[in-house]
Amino acid sequence: MILALAGGVGGARLANGLAHVLPAGELTVAVNVGDDFTHLGLPICPDIDTVTYTLAGRNNRELGWGVNGESWAFMDELKALGGPDWFNLGDRDLAKHALRGEWLRQGWTLSQVTAELARRQGIPHAIVPMSDDPVRSMVLTDEGELPFQDYFVRRRCEPRFVSIRFAGAEQARISPGLAAALADPALEAVVVCPSNPVLSIGPFLAVAEIAAALRARRVPCVAVSPFIGGEAVKGPAAKIMRELGEEPGAASLVGHYAGIVDAVLCDHADPAAGQTLDGIAFHAADTLMRDDAGQQRLGREVLALARGLA
Repeated sequence: MILALAGGVGGARLANGLAHVLPAGELTVAVNVGDDFTHLGLPICPDIDTVTYTLAGRNNRELGWGVNGESWAFMDELKALGGPDWFNLGDRDLAKHALRGEWLRQGWTLSQVTAELARRQGIPHAIVPMSDDPVRSMVLTDEGELPFQDYFVRRRCEPRFVSIRFAGAEQARISPGLAAALADPALEAVVVCPSNPVLSIGPFLAVAEIAAALRARRVPCVAVSPFIGGEAVKGPAAKIMRELGEEPGAASLVGHYAGIVDAVLCDHADPAAGQTLDGIAFHAADTLMRDDAGQQRLGREVLALARGLA
């Protein structure tokens, strides 16, 4: 069994690659919940939904988020009525948020909701939130503190990134699914997907129980760098790194993943390729996932690296 930690589009793509090269039931994808928020009374879980849609083969490849075949009648009407239209909710996507809200009001946990939505979409692997408790990313910028979605969507990451805190992390517990995966005797390796180390993986490590369990793991942990040529394939990771005074590249992961990761798979052109920094070995590969075949190729390479470390 393989455990993958994921958030965002890059995380979903590698998780999808792993899902296609592993037998059914042998992958658990634990997903960031720091991006979650309530909008128009609906519980929105962007990273969980991105991973779910991608593994179900329903992701909107044109937009990079949301469900394929989307329509926007709800947003058109919302805008006409003068409602908040800065965060897009597609008509198909809206159904999932409404159902999630109904089940949560009935007393379901986020883990139960996520598992049932994945099952109903035919996903043969486990998708679990990192925690059932609320952990909310709050971004301190040069314009003050902003809730994550205000920074990421409403302001399009334009303010300068200063720091981040994860509200609720001190009280949050590891989710049952993530705890079970880490304790599973069949666990072979942990994979940290090419997700933003600050925004997507940071929330995992901010929860003491999760960080302790990852440090106490008995299997190899391999991360895939989200940087190619000093830039992120998608998203604001490179901008954030520069604003934090770090050079965006595989080597910058050392400060974020020390004690958690044994090896990093980075692009051939990355300056860290072939080096060992602070006990983390950097292995070179083609890390750009251009299509489904690329996702599966990278999934195989990650598994080969992890198994070689065992």
